[in-house]
Amino acid sequence: MLFNIYGANSGYQLIGWLLVFVGLVVLNEIGRKSKIGGVALFFVLPAILTVYFVAIYIGAAMGSSWALNNQTYLYMNSWFHYAKLYAATAGCIGFIFLKYKWTKLGRSEWFKFWPFAIVAINILIAVVSDFESAFKGMSAGGAAGGWWLSSEGVWLYGGWWNILNGLAGIINIFAMTHWCGIYSSKNGDDMLWPDMTWCYILAYDIWNFQYTYLNLPNHAFYCGLALLLAPTFAALIWNKGGWIQNRAFTLSLWCMFAQVFPNFLDRSKFAVASVIYKDPAMAYASNNIAPVVGTPVMQGVISILSLLINVVVLAFIIRKAVTTKTNPYLNPVFDHQKDFKDAMARVE
Repeated sequence: MLFNIYGANSGYQLIGWLLVFVGLVVLNEIGRKSKIGGVALFFVLPAILTVYFVAIYIGAAMGSSWALNNQTYLYMNSWFHYAKLYAATAGCIGFIFLKYKWTKLGRSEWFKFWPFAIVAINILIAVVSDFESAFKGMSAGGAAGGWWLSSEGVWLYGGWWNILNGLAGIINIFAMTHWCGIYSSKNGDDMLWPDMTWCYILAYDIWNFQYTYLNLPNHAFYCGLALLLAPTFAALIWNKGGWIQNRAFTLSLWCMFAQVFPNFLDRSKFAVASVIYKDPAMAYASNNIAPVVGTPVMQGVISILSLLINVVVLAFIIRKAVTTKTNPYLNPVFDHQKDFKDAMARVE
């Protein structure tokens, strides 16, 4: 078992997961199917929220109680959450320019490098966070790992498993192939990256799930399962080749929601913590007393799996490059797969 789902709130927790999953799938469709929807969700809404965030910090600096007691200020104040939100949103904006070929930027061949760059940046943000947790956990508890208290008042259990998953994230960057193979779909709904087939999606999803499980153990039920499954579900069933756009859209939307309403995740009937906490209530600071370790086995098991899967995918890419004498970043690697062929059939 990965999460503490039992007791009086289990029904709320399962309903909450379903609402998040369905909500992300629906909002993703609005963002990809409608120009107005895309602009509203990824240009207008982030601009409004930026004003809101700035107002909170100005208010807090002035000592205003509404700001000092704001849930965003209290529980979502780490560098990671803001970096992730704006990096994901920057990806969405770039993808929209590419799929609609807006301005010279959206029509430029060099700008097709943007999807790789923004995904790599997002991965590196998580990798740095993984290594940070490993350093702080091992500083507290030695080689076996230990608890450390985040700036948001959440106890995290860092250790060697974070290092393995961080390495998997770095490898995952090199598993993104055929960077220049970015296209618009015939109907203009999607930016397509056909060489991102199920092989890459699997490697990414397991790595990213483990990142959330290790570093966001009180949010991972939602951002590690619902958030990852929503774009994958759409890509595998009806939006062939559009996974990376789905991922960026849903990630940006989730980050905006979580940044404004963190109490949904932390302090409501919908809150779910991982089994690393023997008592889920101890996930949050209580007289600076670290929680009792619950079930830490999956910390190591999934990190090992994450690293192995990414190594296997990269090994296949290298083998294909060597046998065909081609550059895997300038030429397709997975063009023999049905997913690739289905995606190319949608290309404009």
